[in-house]
Amino acid sequence: MIKREEYLKKLISFRDKDLIKVITGIRRCGKSTLFKLFQEYLISCGVESEQIININFEDLDYEYISNYRILYDYIKQKLHPNKKNYIFLDEIQHVENFEKAVDSLYINKNVDLYIIGSNAFFLSGELATLLSGRYVEINMLPLSFKEYSSALPENISLERKFSMYMENGGFPYLLNISEETDKIDYLKGIYNTIVLKDIVTRIKISDISILESIVKFMFDNVGNLTSAKKISDTLTSFGRKITSPTVEKYLSALVDAFILQKVSRYDISGKQYLKTTEKYYVTDLGLQRFLLNKNKLNLGHNLENIVFLELIRRGYKVYIGKVGALEVDFIAEGFGYTTYYQVAYTLNTEEILARELKPLNSIKDHNPKYLLTADITPEVSHNGIRQMNVIDWLLKPVL
Repeated sequence: MIKREEYLKKLISFRDKDLIKVITGIRRCGKSTLFKLFQEYLISCGVESEQIININFEDLDYEYISNYRILYDYIKQKLHPNKKNYIFLDEIQHVENFEKAVDSLYINKNVDLYIIGSNAFFLSGELATLLSGRYVEINMLPLSFKEYSSALPENISLERKFSMYMENGGFPYLLNISEETDKIDYLKGIYNTIVLKDIVTRIKISDISILESIVKFMFDNVGNLTSAKKISDTLTSFGRKITSPTVEKYLSALVDAFILQKVSRYDISGKQYLKTTEKYYVTDLGLQRFLLNKNKLNLGHNLENIVFLELIRRGYKVYIGKVGALEVDFIAEGFGYTTYYQVAYTLNTEEILARELKPLNSIKDHNPKYLLTADITPEVSHNGIRQMNVIDWLLKPVL
């Protein structure tokens, strides 16, 4: 079992705080395992097992807990009156009007409440209204490269581990599967569960093939500027007529289900956020490889994808940068400073190096600037711009 230390530290830091701890993230990224790890931590600190109430609403044993009233009554009769009770509710969105039970449990002073959801939609609407200012969200991603590589045998080179990571993605259980066909079947199961349970049913899609066409388009355009109109025009040209508003609805559902991550653009010179066109990245590259032909994958854009996810893991707010007519791959804001990143799979010619450095050199402020590449070369500086191997950057956190 991979410890997921960073997420565990966050839960520990919020223990017994007067906040509901909400864990969100794509299915099978390790949220339920995180609950188990934290419960083990609590027991190691002297908490008794009777003080822990754990319910997974995808377990048939709890299928009868179908609405907020049954849920509240079930937990209420299990509460220890004279001790702190730690309540863990996994995939709570399956319970009708669950937010009412959550709100009532929260006001009990001897309750410390933790909930999981695999769709961001469950944090909108009435729950957000009821709990405004009373919850903290911890968004969980699949394994980082550091976590992934630590679980593999030491005799495998870091370069080989990174190649495997780019191909397979970071769903934890994939590390237990060796056969290629079994990996594909596992990823297919995750994808179908998300599409059917978290998207099709929720927004009542009648033509699943149109949704899958959009997913394939987005997976094939990782790291490219796009818009709902561009997608609708492209699909219509292939005989799949769909309007821009419908595309926007489907994209929103894919983001809510954590399949895609939306990144907006920021004009560095004009100091303003841009409303037209954005980029999307995949929450796990394994899903991309499952849906697309392996030979079609763009290594440069997929490397961008990995860097983007790592910046999110490290707690940054991330934007695509515009400086004049040039583009900076990422602006990372957080912890009181701004950092710029350019990502290139290889810098094997002077022309490519000059092209990648040009946007960073065009930025007139003195914030840190990085050029990350998969090339196996020592770190160098280009007029203050640090060129680093991406594996080194992933394993050794820097600004």
